[in-house]
Amino acid sequence: MTYTLRVARAEATDDNLKTILRLIGDAREWLADKGTNQWWKPWPDREKRDARVWRGLEVGATWIVWAEERAVATVTVAKSPNPDVWRDAACIVDDPAIYAHRLIIDRQFGGAGLGAQLIDWTGLRAHQEYGAKWIRIDVWTSNELLHEYYRNRGFEPCGMAPDPRYPSGKLFQKPVSEIFEPVCPLFTRPEPAVSLFGRGTPSQMHVDPARYRDRPAEEDESLALRSSQEALGSLVLPKVVLAGGPTVPVGA
Repeated sequence: MTYTLRVARAEATDDNLKTILRLIGDAREWLADKGTNQWWKPWPDREKRDARVWRGLEVGATWIVWAEERAVATVTVAKSPNPDVWRDAACIVDDPAIYAHRLIIDRQFGGAGLGAQLIDWTGLRAHQEYGAKWIRIDVWTSNELLHEYYRNRGFEPCGMAPDPRYPSGKLFQKPVSEIFEPVCPLFTRPEPAVSLFGRGTPSQMHVDPARYRDRPAEEDESLALRSSQEALGSLVLPKVVLAGGPTVPVGA
């Protein structure tokens, strides 16, 4: 059976929240086997981390790539930097840019280039919509393999977050001018009229954990994870070779 990948804005629903948390949990377990502590402890705690995830959904800044009913990738975007992370960056922070957060690729799609295309898509879309010159990311400070991954894809280091306690403090950027439309896209894109950000999305997403309602915890995800893996089954995608390559996560 052949499936078509599609990218769509994620609505603020409990199901989508559980989906993002499932991807984070899956990446965390896989990364632990690779000798890194990335995402092992939510930053600064689970309540605030989950509130950030919910806020991204709530303001329409989170996108999910789907293979039929299975979520296989996600990214959350922002127009402006978090000053607590980027204020000492070795770059012109006032330049228009797109900031990518929580980029995660299902490990069964590792090696297919889906993560690279999703990053490029956000950069090109931001350039079209508001003239973004850069795509920027903050990467887990101690994950040297992930640093190399981004260097190999045209990103350059541009400093560190000023707070040494912040776990995702290695900063990278790439000029959008160096991004080109793929010859063989791995996923279908929304119509141009669909903006990268939800209507009324603020430049900086301030999170109030008190607004975070009684949401499902990560421990409740195991059944959903097993069932979605079974549903994937004999997935065959045009131009995509499934492999046990790296899950690609960005940020805290």
